[in-house]
Amino acid sequence: MNFNKISLLLVFAGNTLFAAESSLWLTRPARHVMNEGLAIGNGRLGAMVLGGVEKERLVINEDSLWTGDENPSGDYDTMGAYQFLGDVQLELSPVAPTEDYRRELKLADAVASVSYNSAGTSYLRELFCSHPAGVLAARFGADKPAKYSVTIKVTDSHQGTISVSGQRVIVSGRLKNGLQYEWQVLVLPEGGTMDANGSSLVLKNCDGFVLLLAAGTDYSMTASTHFRGPSPHSRVSALLEAAAKKGFQKLKAGHVEDFRSFYDRVVLNLGESSLEQRQLPVDARRVAAFRKFDPGLEQLLFQYGRYLLISCSRPGGLPANLQGLWNDSNDPPWHSDYHANINIQMNYWPAEVANLSECHVPFFDLVQSQLPSWRRAATASPDLTTPSGQKTTRGFAIRTSHNIMGGLGWKWDKTANAWYCQHFWEHYAFTGDTNFLRTVAYPVLKETCAYWEDHLKRLPDGRLVVPNGWSPEHGPDEDGVSYNQEIVWDLFSHYVEACNVLSVDAANRDKIAALRDELATPGIGSWGQLLEWMTEKKGTNAVAGSPELDTPNDHHRHTSHLFAVYPGSQFTAVKTPALAAAASVSLQARGIAPSSDVREWSFAWRAALYARLHDAENAHTMLQQLFSDRNTCANLFGQHPPMQMDGNFGITAAVCEMLLQSQDGELDLLPALPADWSSGLVKGLCGRGGFQVDMVWKNGLLSSVMIHGRSNNSCRVRYGSKLKQFTIPPNGSLSLDGNLK
Repeated sequence: MNFNKISLLLVFAGNTLFAAESSLWLTRPARHVMNEGLAIGNGRLGAMVLGGVEKERLVINEDSLWTGDENPSGDYDTMGAYQFLGDVQLELSPVAPTEDYRRELKLADAVASVSYNSAGTSYLRELFCSHPAGVLAARFGADKPAKYSVTIKVTDSHQGTISVSGQRVIVSGRLKNGLQYEWQVLVLPEGGTMDANGSSLVLKNCDGFVLLLAAGTDYSMTASTHFRGPSPHSRVSALLEAAAKKGFQKLKAGHVEDFRSFYDRVVLNLGESSLEQRQLPVDARRVAAFRKFDPGLEQLLFQYGRYLLISCSRPGGLPANLQGLWNDSNDPPWHSDYHANINIQMNYWPAEVANLSECHVPFFDLVQSQLPSWRRAATASPDLTTPSGQKTTRGFAIRTSHNIMGGLGWKWDKTANAWYCQHFWEHYAFTGDTNFLRTVAYPVLKETCAYWEDHLKRLPDGRLVVPNGWSPEHGPDEDGVSYNQEIVWDLFSHYVEACNVLSVDAANRDKIAALRDELATPGIGSWGQLLEWMTEKKGTNAVAGSPELDTPNDHHRHTSHLFAVYPGSQFTAVKTPALAAAASVSLQARGIAPSSDVREWSFAWRAALYARLHDAENAHTMLQQLFSDRNTCANLFGQHPPMQMDGNFGITAAVCEMLLQSQDGELDLLPALPADWSSGLVKGLCGRGGFQVDMVWKNGLLSSVMIHGRSNNSCRVRYGSKLKQFTIPPNGSLSLDGNLK
């Protein structure tokens, strides 16, 4: 098969050509914002579309609207929270009973729509958030004239000043921490009349209208200016003026072209769903998919994670938080913050493998901006002294949660600094960008290695351990916790590799390599499990408050001690078969019982873990758990409860791991292909070393593969027991059959 001729809409599976599903739709307006609304976003600006017929509500967010500051106390309650910006409420003239109502999100175009028929008139709304234009754009139209009489009201969630100037509503305010914000709504009627009524705009007998919205704050991702920049007024005004000159159709065309330049990089098809399945709206379809395999919905869930990451994490903006970008509360769950013990990391697991490397950049930018504050916090804390009792003088540390102002909250997650470093390394590993490695990643890796050189504790037998560590969010704090040991091993290994790539710091490289080799390695327990702590607990540790700690009945939501399997790569079936087998025993024991506290993100992580262990059927079972009422909302957002987005991102990464792995210096093709995915196609997945991979398989067997390289690369390719080495010319491709010939 010639991959260059594969349509992005039509893919081959079996003997049938059919359309890859990329639409999420419902047959009623949303009753609950976060569980049922449709999300649109351009990285900085986002909205939830509820789709009411006579009362539409757009819930608006701007990613830098945060309370809080540097928070030197470390108190979680004073750390601040991500805020809800406000509403645009549209009261439309009453219509007769409606027919054929459909609220839809087209993932490939990133356009939400609401359509219905009423009294012989067809109504259509289209809404999107444009990254090139920096605005939200919405058009309300009908196929007959003079059908819109509307009152448009703006509600600000922080009691800002609201004024009307011509066709524009302007809202401005200041949070308690001094952050300035502004947002503006510009309305362009088509026919009819428009007048102001107080702070509202009133349209009468219009054929349709366009609504444009821009928002911003004076936040700057710069510690030296205390995270403040210029007033947002000029920027917001300029964005709206430029957008109005372009007009809705040009804005839409530019938006779709931009979005598809990311979205279209990856195509996945796992087979065709039945007509009965395809005719179900997504809220009913996901429930049915929990009971019966639905290939179209599984590929839609995969692409939904990519859609959300493109929509909420673009260069120049902030990274995805616990709710991505979307929020309808000034007191959101867990502050809608950045959780450093799994959640923000999971948000970015799909960035490289799912061909969205640019979307990873906001994470690096935020971390770099916070380092001066985090260094101060680490130096000042009495909890982070070295084993000799000295204050920290090198490096930084992170508490379990943080904001965007340098502030940290809750308890220290001591090795979170090293886990963050994994992301810096992976960006290089996938892109081969040595300039990024040299100027951005390497300094952070080196600094973090220095921190751990100072903080590791030597046991009487000579082994090195992280002192008084923690296995989030589970069990006692003590020395040599497996989670901590594995993450520091990962950090040291990547630092050594970075030194080799850049040909720098040979003496320091050798010192760090020696320290890595002296780290205590997790053991294997009495029932074959990978030990979560150095000493097996056997359910007797009173501090942990659990009678089942470290027993086969321990079904905790976290699998922190399995970091070395995924997202790490210390334990594999080939390199460390006994430890990989023990990890599998631990994973099986954690279970999926509804009575346990396993969450939607837990299933996503477990799917990736099973994939790394080449257990295809269990990986697929974990994916299917996300279709239960307990784990996803009607709009396919992850449900903790409450709504949380890391599971959406995590399951996308897990699907990638089922189809392609590259952690061992080779491209491992279809390493965890479940029986249900017997025939299909994937195009555009990424592997470490700068490779992109396209594959077709049929009846459970690889049919063909094309591997694209970015430089003159030596490429090791594995399929099952077959392992071969090839050289791909610069920017060239390698085409192989199912026998790697």
